[in-house]
Amino acid sequence: MTNNNKLTPENIEKIVAAYSNRETTEHFARLVPNSEITEQNYNLSVSSYVEQEDTREVIDITELNVEIERIVTRSDQLRTEITAIINEIEGD
Repeated sequence: MTNNNKLTPENIEKIVAAYSNRETTEHFARLVPNSEITEQNYNLSVSSYVEQEDTREVIDITELNVEIERIVTRSDQLRTEITAIINEIEGD
């Protein structure tokens, strides 16, 4: 199995600039002192030093529950209307 990830020229430029400028950019790059690398047993994995950005969607549970209640109420109304139409068609 091979890794098919490819960097765009813009991404390469951004990486080289961060390295050249020795800058820290949240969720992207961090200048790490040698002592910290030593403490990590010389682990050079980026994830050991740069925290990933949390891209999970924030959901307002209260708002979601209100929306679910609205949908359930509308569904009940529609079921009642459909039952009335069916009863009318069947002649009940």
